[in-house]
Formats: sequence, C-alpha cells, structure tokens
Amino acid sequence: MFDLEISKLALIGAVALVVIGPEKMPRVARTIGTLIGKAQRYVSDVKAEVNRSMDMEDLKKMKETMDSAMTDVQKSVLTATTKLNQGVASLDMDGQAEDGYQPYQWTPPPPSYQHPGKNWRLKRSATPQWFKSRQGVRTRALSGAARVARFRPPSGMGNN
Repeated sequence: MFDLEISKLALIGAVALVVIGPEKMPRVARTIGTLIGKAQRYVSDVKAEVNRSMDMEDLKKMKETMDSAMTDVQKSVLTATTKLNQGVASLDMDGQAEDGYQPYQWTPPPPSYQHPGKNWRLKRSATPQWFKSRQGVRTRALSGAARVARFRPPSGMGNN
C-alpha cells in the first residue's frame, strides 16, 4: 500500500517532534494509534461482511438444488403410490386379480423346538463336593479378619 521504510518513518517522526513539540507528542501518538486501530477494525468488519454475503449466496444455491431434488423425489413417490393404488384397486375381494394373478403372501416359520429340561451344560460341568475336598479346593470364602487370624503366628513364642 504505502512504501514506508525505517528512514522515512524516522524523518516523519523528527518533523512531527519539531512541529508538535515534545509535550504534545505522546497524546498525538496515542490518538494516531487509536485511529489506526479503528481503521483496521473497520476494514476487518467489512471483509467479514463480504465473506458472510458470499457464504449466504452459496447457501442459497445449495438450498435451491436441495429443493429441486426434494420435488423430484416427491413426484417419484407420488407416481409410485398411484401405481400401487391402481394395482390394489384391480384386486377382487378374495385377494385375486381380475386376470387370475395372486400376490405372494408371507407366512412366518413355525417356532423351533426347545427342550423343557434344565441346562445340561451346567449340570455336566459341576464338580462333586468329595472331589473338591480331596483336591483341597476352597469351598467357603474367608473374611479378611478371619484370614489374618488364621495366618497370624501364635503370640508369646519367641518374643521374650
């Protein structure tokens, strides 16, 4: 935009210091800074508004294509339902068409057989109590306090 180099900025600053004076220079610099900031915000707002309007145009085009696709689908569904209604109207009261055509009627399959007994897998996998006791399998759970008491060394031995 502007071709400002450091030497040109230094020259402008020196002339401003001479013309404005050292007392008013900070206030003028602050005012110039706020004006430049406002200008930058205004430019960014304008850019955002232009981008939003372009996006709105794209969305409007997309909406028009979706509306046309929706009307096409509605037309095809409407034609299919009218054909189906004409086919149903041509059937007699007993379900046969006038030309002898009989539509297929689905019948559900019969239920499969289930044995009424107990679960035989559970019964086969059960281990007899005598086998558990012979192998040393624990059949009863111990509480934490009972386990500590069971494995605690007897008191009075070796502590004298």
